[in-house]
Amino acid sequence: MPEHSPIVAPVIVLALWTHVMWAWMYVTRIPAIGRAGMVFDSAAPRGEQMATLPARVRWKADNYNHLMEQPTVFYAVALGLAVLGAGSGVNSLLAWAYVALRVVHSLIQATFNKVEVRFSIFFLSSLVLIALTVNAARVAF
Repeated sequence: MPEHSPIVAPVIVLALWTHVMWAWMYVTRIPAIGRAGMVFDSAAPRGEQMATLPARVRWKADNYNHLMEQPTVFYAVALGLAVLGAGSGVNSLLAWAYVALRVVHSLIQATFNKVEVRFSIFFLSSLVLIALTVNAARVAF
């Protein structure tokens, strides 16, 4: 088996976590749609019908969407570090910290969604991602 960069593991874990959130979103959303007696209207503006579902149901979808945003930068930077041969040591630790903070962010948003707490975690994860990106830039340039 070929050796791989340690930074690949947190990349895969965050991808797996994204699939967990996808499943949680649908396990919550489909029953809520049934309880609401919702009939899909293809002419309705995007998101309008889903906005009528209870907030606790929408939070999971909001988080899934968030996992499609900033983490895409994480994937690019982490895989770039792996390709550059700099995916171990502090970069691997930063990657694991980022993933842990994003999982905590997901759990907060999907369960009680206290914005101040969620933003604090998001801010910390952003700082970690910035550090990882700066490290990648140092290696690449």
